[in-house]
This record gives sequence, C-alpha cells and structure tokens, in this order.
Amino acid sequence: MHPHLKKKRHHLKWMIPAALLTGAMSTLAVLQPPGHWSDRIVKAIQQFNNRFPVEKVYLHLDKDYYAAGETIWFKGYITLQGGPAIQATNLYVELLDKNNNVVQKKILAISNAGAPGNIELPETQKPGVYQLRAYTAWMLNFDPAFSYSRSIEIFDPAKKAAPVADTTAPDFAIQFFPEGGNLIAGQANQVAFKAIDNNGYPIEVTGVVKNGKGANSGTIKSIHDGMGVFEITPANAQDSYQAVVKSSKGQTKTVALPAAQLTGASLKIFNKGSRIFYQAVPANASDTALNELVVVAQMGQQLVYKALLDISEGRISGFIPADKLPSGILQVTLFAKNGLPLSERLTFVHRNDLMQIDVLESDTHKEPRKKNTFVLRLPDTLQTSISVAVTDADAVPVDKNVNSIVSTFLLTSDIKGYVYNPAWYFRNDSAATLQALDLVMMTNGWRRFSWEKIVNDEFPTVKFPYEQGLLMKGTATMPNGRLMQGGKLDMIIKLPADSSSMFASAPINEKGEFSLANMVFPDTAYIYYQGNDLVRKGIDVNVRIDNHFFERPTQVKLPYPLRIPPAVDNNALKLFLANAAEGNKVNRAVNNKTVYLKEVNVNAKKAAPEETTEKRYTSGMFAGGDGYTFDLTKEVPTAFNIFQYLQSKVAGLQITGDMNNPSLSWRGGKPGLYLNEMQSDVSMLSNLSIQDIALIKVFRPPFLGGFGGANGAIAVYTKKGGDNAQTPDPSIRGFKLYKKAGYSVVKQFYSPDYSVKKEVHALPDKRLTLYWSPNVAVDTLTHTATVEFYNNDFTKRFRLVVEGIGDDGSVGRFEQEY
Repeated sequence: MHPHLKKKRHHLKWMIPAALLTGAMSTLAVLQPPGHWSDRIVKAIQQFNNRFPVEKVYLHLDKDYYAAGETIWFKGYITLQGGPAIQATNLYVELLDKNNNVVQKKILAISNAGAPGNIELPETQKPGVYQLRAYTAWMLNFDPAFSYSRSIEIFDPAKKAAPVADTTAPDFAIQFFPEGGNLIAGQANQVAFKAIDNNGYPIEVTGVVKNGKGANSGTIKSIHDGMGVFEITPANAQDSYQAVVKSSKGQTKTVALPAAQLTGASLKIFNKGSRIFYQAVPANASDTALNELVVVAQMGQQLVYKALLDISEGRISGFIPADKLPSGILQVTLFAKNGLPLSERLTFVHRNDLMQIDVLESDTHKEPRKKNTFVLRLPDTLQTSISVAVTDADAVPVDKNVNSIVSTFLLTSDIKGYVYNPAWYFRNDSAATLQALDLVMMTNGWRRFSWEKIVNDEFPTVKFPYEQGLLMKGTATMPNGRLMQGGKLDMIIKLPADSSSMFASAPINEKGEFSLANMVFPDTAYIYYQGNDLVRKGIDVNVRIDNHFFERPTQVKLPYPLRIPPAVDNNALKLFLANAAEGNKVNRAVNNKTVYLKEVNVNAKKAAPEETTEKRYTSGMFAGGDGYTFDLTKEVPTAFNIFQYLQSKVAGLQITGDMNNPSLSWRGGKPGLYLNEMQSDVSMLSNLSIQDIALIKVFRPPFLGGFGGANGAIAVYTKKGGDNAQTPDPSIRGFKLYKKAGYSVVKQFYSPDYSVKKEVHALPDKRLTLYWSPNVAVDTLTHTATVEFYNNDFTKRFRLVVEGIGDDGSVGRFEQEY
C-alpha cells in the first residue's frame, strides 16, 4: 500500500455507500451471489487503488506568454486521491526546449499541497516554443502522459511584431470512434469523430457517410472544435462504410470506417445528470457466452457501481445513481464471464461542486501608480489555499488554448489524447457545453491502468518510491577498496544560505550502504563526512553517492508532440513586447544600482569595474567583445556541464546531440573554444564540473581574440580562490566534502509601494504582472482575502485570475477583467 494512503482516506468523498450501491440500481440490474466470478474484478480495482493511488499536479502561471528577460511565476498544486496531498514534499519542474532538452529545472519544497516557484528567463533566452513540465517522483512510476505539461511561447522583446505565420500547406486528419469501441452489425450505432489540422488543433468539417453501394447513410458535421457524432446501422459485417469529409479550408478526404462486428457486445450511455443510463448491445443475442455480463463503473480508481446483466433473460440495461458522485470522469466497462472487458465508455459527471470564488468588493483606478484593492469571497465551509495573478488586460496576450486548475484536475489529467481549450467545458452547464463534453469522452481514452493486466495480478513496478524530503544515499568503502561493513557515517552539514550547521549520522549496513532521509534545506548543503566503526572515529572512507534521477543529464522523451501555440493577436503582442523590452531596461538599471532621471544618470553605489567577476578573470581581447557573459559565481547551476547550461541561452548558437560530446554550430561553422584563455576543445570542456566554473563568455561571430573565431567563440574560466570553490572547510579536519543541491530558492515577487518615497521609484514602471501571490492569506473568520497593489505607468484594464483548492479537494477558478 502507498505509505500515505491511510492518512488520506478522509478525502475520498466520492465512495458511494454500500446501501446506495445495493438499493439504488435499476430493476433491470441485479446483484451477484456470494463468490461470483466478478469478485476478481472488484478485488483487482481495489488492489490497484490501494497500491497505486493517483497523484496529480497543476501549475498556475501568472501569464500565458513570456518575453526573454521576464520571470515565470507559478504555483504548483498537488493532489492525492482527489484531496490535497498534504504529505507530499518534492515537486519537480522543468523547462524544455523544442528538442526536449532540459533548459532549466527546479526542485521545489511542497507545503500544504502547494509549491510556489519561479523561473528566470535570461535576456539571452532563445525565442520559441517551450514545454513546462511538472511532476512528483511517484508519478514517474506511471504513464508520462499523466504528468503535467503545457506549451509556453517565449518571445524576443527586441522584435516588435508577431513571428512569421506558418506557411505549410493546410492538411487535416479525422478519426472515428464507435460508441463502446466497436460497430455492432444489426444495431444502431453512435459514431463520434474528431478532426485536427497540421498542428494538431481542431478543424471544422462536413461530409457524408456512404455505404458499400455508394448510397448516403449519414451526415457528418462537426459540432464543437472538430468533434461531432452520427448514427449508422450496418446490416452485416460485409456492409462497409466510407466517410467523405471536407475541411473548412477546402481539403477533401475519404476515410474507411471500422468494420462491423458479429460477435461481442457494445455499450451505450445516456447521461441524464443525476442518473446515468446504460445499455449493453450484443452482436448476437443467441450467443450463450454472453448470457452473463457485468457492468462496472469506477471513478478515480474507486469502484462506484457493479451490476449483473443476463442477455438470455433480457436484462441488458440499468442506471448508475450519480447524484452522490463528485464532478469527474466515470469509466463504465462491460465485462464477459472470462473477466475480460468487452466494451468501455467514458462519461462525465457534472455536478455543482466546484469551489466558489468571487469578488466581494473592488476599488480600482486607471491613473498611474494608484492603489487598487480587491476583496475576494471564498467558501465559508472550507479551509482554502489560493493563488492570485493580476495582469494588464490589454498588453498581456491570453492563450486561446486555456487550461485551468478545474479542467486539469477534473478532465485532462485522467484521459489520454489531446483536448483543445479544456477550460471551455467548465464555463457553464448548458446543454451545448455538456454535449460537447460528452464528445470529448467519446473521442478520448482513459488508460491509467489496463483491466486485462490488473485482473491477472499484473501491476506496475515501483521504481520511484514516494518521497519524503531530500534523500542522500550511497556506498562507503575503505581506502583499500573494500566495503565498510557496519559502523556509521558521521556528517557535519553546513548551510551557506543561512549560515547554520547541524550534525547527522547514518548507519552503514553489511553491504556498505547508508542513507540520510527527510532532509529539508534550501539551495546547497556542504556535507563533511568521515567514517566511524563504533570503536574509533575519524576513519578515512570513500563515499560513492547514488545519483538522484533529477541530478542526471536529461533529454526528456515526451509522449506527445510539441504544439505551436495558436497565433497571438498582433496588436496585443506589439504592446506586450514593447513593454517587456522597456521592463528589461529597468531591471538592468535596478541590478546595476543605477537610477535614471530623465537624461541624467545618477549613480548610486555602482560596483567598481575591478570588483566584477568578468574584470577579475578576463584580459586582452577576451575583456571586451560583442556577446554574452554568464557569471556562475552568483548562481548554483543545475546543468551537469557548460554545454547543457548554454543550451537555449544564446540566440543563433546551436548545441545538439549528446551533451558529453555535443555538436556546435554558429552561422554555419564551429565556434572557437577556450579554457582560461587557452585554446581548448569539446572533450576538455564537457568534462569540467559546472560547479568549478566561474565565468562563461560567448562572443558573437567574428571573434578576433584567437584562432578559430570566425564563427564566434566560447571562453570558459575556472574558479579562483574566494569564488565559491568547492574547498574543504579548514576548521573540519579529517572530514571529506560532498556538495548536495537542495530545494530551489524561490524569489520574492516585487510589488512597489508608492505610498513610500524611494529612489528606485524614479525609474519607469513597466510591470506587466502587477500582482502575483502564490499564497494569499485568507481570513478564517470572514472567509475573505484582500489583494492590494499599485498600478504601473500605463495600465487601464486589469485581468484578475484566482485559482485554488479546498481542504475537501474541491477546486475553483475565478477570472474577470476590470
């Protein structure tokens, strides 16, 4: 059993009581006798649920689009079995480029089922489409399609217009999905379809269905986002069908429909809200193998309904009481007596159980630098955790393909297959919305587990245990190479982030193995260690630390293609990029501690040139030049070498292939490589530890400082004394040093207070995100939350987005423009 499942059972609010299961079924469905063959199906789902509970992740971002030089602000929400994952500790977030290389990664500390974080995009960040991925270690045991991922487009603020539109020839594809899985001969069949264009986005289509004789047998017309449904009744297995389909862009395709079946059975679903009716549709009513069938419904891996059907006696239908179920996907499966599924259908239970959020009162202003206030009203029956973003409604583009905490946790995290604009399905509960949502159910699959496998006791292998804090584990050997058997490893742990120290000890087993678990610390820990065989201390030991999966070189293989985000409104984009460029200038001024007053520069404590890392390391032609400078003494890079570190940071520089021996290209040729201003090569630089690097300078072509610079140059400098070099603390004699990365340090969002005069207020205010808080304080008496912020120099309209989760697992989102 999952180690924290017992602690979470109080969140499993959707288990239907046994009395309801036995008393609320249709008279056409009966209960099985004790020891029935279907008991193994019940046992299988219960075992799977107990051993492999579902953990989910969602990221609330401050914006949908970003420019190089900006910061991506986000909050991770983590659930376990539908409730807040209050025991979870580690969230992993990665930014991947278009080639699935990890550009940046963070390990964030989870507290109360939430994890705030940020990713700083350097001004040198290459423009393009990136993937933002988030997961826990536990989620790595299962299909990667269920990890959280979204596309992020990053723009170059120097370009004041949208990128060139896609000029590829338009094309489309269409798929057909018979209800329940198969077309049944001699029966009326509902067939859903989904049409997509070159980029994987929905496209509207029309057309007709023709039988083998060429006669029209049905009409095709998409209802919502390329999806629709039609009905056909094949006379027999030889009655073939073709769909002649025309897209809204004028292309026409002819596609064969699946062949009709003469054996087996299908399943029809009629979702009436509080009751979900089902009907088994046998291909051959006289097939004695189908006399006994079982209908099983599960939600969130929990059994909520089971009933016997008997075709020979006419018991082929029933209803599932849904009035006590929460919102979410219900998987209904029809089983044959051999325990294998015959047919399956998803349907969505749509209840009025979302966490309600609204604005109780607001006080907003259009004038520059005026104070604005929102008072949010939250449910008075729940403890809640919320995050709030306020952005410029005119200058910040909004993604047309919107996801939300609601659509992620209730919809897309439970199905395989791409859903466009999933938040749209939670806009209201109108008939049109519910019909479109049912089409999503018919055209996507639920595959967190395989019935065939779990019924036969084939369960996933747990390679990644549920984590609690940070873990250091490894093997200790004596100087002669023999394992240190028994004793312990004594450690002094120093944390530069807060100058604290602590002592720890880890027992060593007969295999020389040790582990130190449940560690919690920010940034980096310096761990000084020595052996102790319980007779004498201070034994010289060699330690091999096991690499954590997040510390390894990574090129992620995603289970889905990278999709180019929908085109952005060009007027909004121009405004966005212009302000982002101005914002970058302001940030540079703040970082240089320079205040610009009109045309006069007033310098305040600006660092003297000789104090900068670049000045201390570079000389001659390397001291100047046109390019980029990366000072690694001021950060703790997570890349494993300089080439992975530089990926996607320098426009025009291509770094591809294995990062231990990458291919480099700039303007069609290879840039020159230098180590401490001496000519070097890829092999030498790739083997340098990133922790030993002080400075990297990348010179644009041509570089005149040495040979081979026609295509630019990369100059690398190793650390000198005083630059965070990994040198042992002289006060800890006899100990060896291991440097371990801890939780990523989260930056504080800057929100100016213009009621107080400060020198920095003389700078222009070009903030596009006016307010961001991953953890807004909620008054437990009034159940309200107050948001206060000052306007920038130009905003006239605000976009307020609030997302959150309640202690019962209910989620909510509120969005409004002012």
